[in-house]
Amino acid sequence: MRKVIDQMGRSVAVPASPRRIISLVPSQTELLFDLGAGERVVGVTKFCVHPAGARKTAAVIGGTKQFDFAAIGGLQPYLFIGNMAQNDRVGIEQLAASYPVWLSDITTLPDALVMIRAVGELVALPAAADEMAADITARFATLIPSAVPGLRVVYLIWRKPWMAAGNGTFIHEMLQAAGFTNALADRQRYPELTIADFVAIRPDVVLLSSEPYPFRPKHLAEIAALCPGAKIELVDGELFSWYGSRLRLTPAYLTELGRRLG
Repeated sequence: MRKVIDQMGRSVAVPASPRRIISLVPSQTELLFDLGAGERVVGVTKFCVHPAGARKTAAVIGGTKQFDFAAIGGLQPYLFIGNMAQNDRVGIEQLAASYPVWLSDITTLPDALVMIRAVGELVALPAAADEMAADITARFATLIPSAVPGLRVVYLIWRKPWMAAGNGTFIHEMLQAAGFTNALADRQRYPELTIADFVAIRPDVVLLSSEPYPFRPKHLAEIAALCPGAKIELVDGELFSWYGSRLRLTPAYLTELGRRLG
């Protein structure tokens, strides 16, 4: 066993090369597979949709907030990899009482790169992680931000109630990278919005995310009524909020989105 410090500053005792891993976060599940540790992943959440076969080769142990502890016990895991914001604190504490649990804490691109390299060290694949982090860094260096300065954007993640991405979120970081101004930069995390808020904010653009709420074309008219004159766009939530290996696709996506909205 060796002691490592996770992104929460917690000391975690983990095996030198853990063979039975449970991933509690979809983006980190995909990362483990892309690093070459997929065969060691024995448990994932029901939301771990990438890679496509992850929920077939590994057992589903519940969601990101509610864990099936009976199923987890049967898997005899050596290591859990989770996230401070996406996982339930009480559930994580219960797991940590019996197993090594490594947690990420990510709001910025540098945080994500640190996480990728740390996970590479955890699974004894540091070279693959370094290469991936360098590749992501290089791709973000090619990102062309929107040519329209100060384009005020509301990024919606939920309906009934309306909820949007504010400051202190990875989505906020990606909006900035795309050259947009987050119209909710003065609010923290994921604030609820009222009709009066939409009227007062008067955004130039409203982005409707594909997750966690699955916004569809049928919702465009509803938003248009709330924000007359605003451009409304359905966007791929994974490319705004997944902070693992999927980040390799994000710069090209944000460049094209900025070009389209500009």
